[in-house]
Amino acid sequence: MNELQNTLDKVTPSEDHSAWADLVVCRVEVDLPNWLSQLAGGSNWQVYSESEHDHAISFSLRQGKKEAEVTLFNNGYAQVDLNGKSIFDGSITSGKNKCAHLSYYRADNGDPIVLN
Repeated sequence: MNELQNTLDKVTPSEDHSAWADLVVCRVEVDLPNWLSQLAGGSNWQVYSESEHDHAISFSLRQGKKEAEVTLFNNGYAQVDLNGKSIFDGSITSGKNKCAHLSYYRADNGDPIVLN
């Protein structure tokens, strides 16, 4: 039993490690018109509607006769359909997308967190 308690003490955060228990908000900012230009070509994509769901936000964009629907999920996953066909289905936070930017903030006061 003593060995089990020692193991629990090692994995349970102590007061010295209380910073690890702070709540953090992660915000993803996406430049939708430029991202669509990279994915589908063309320029001047315009957002004409958006709808918010429990775990995602969907945007409808158009450029001339082209129409796109972009769904951004809260976990950093995205789906993009162009004229009803899927052209992207994956993570926008993998570091490969220059049109997406991650920012982190303390949940208790909104102060930005800078990562090294």
